[in-house]
Amino acid sequence: MHEYSVVQALLNQCEEHAEENSATKVIKVICKIGVMSGIETHLLQVAFDTFKEGTVCAEAELVLNKQKLKLECKECGNVFEVDEVRYFCDNCESLRVKVLNGEDMYLMSLEMN
Repeated sequence: MHEYSVVQALLNQCEEHAEENSATKVIKVICKIGVMSGIETHLLQVAFDTFKEGTVCAEAELVLNKQKLKLECKECGNVFEVDEVRYFCDNCESLRVKVLNGEDMYLMSLEMN
């Protein structure tokens, strides 16, 4: 379950940002997770709640915003977003599409004290 290692990296980032900003605790952690990131959001939440104890994020709320898969068609130039994993244009049905967004997880913002 790679969500545990993802949470560890996330907590490390939060610790670094808190230290850089002279904050003693993180109140809210907001992340963007692409549908193609391979991360199970419910497992990430469980891992965060488990491993945040004893860190600057001990009382933090984790907010997970899903990022749709954003694609561009190489045939007709159509740029579109889909909720599910599919690799064909919703305009011309070409299979020649390029992924623009939706494959990664990003730490978007932190609320700190």
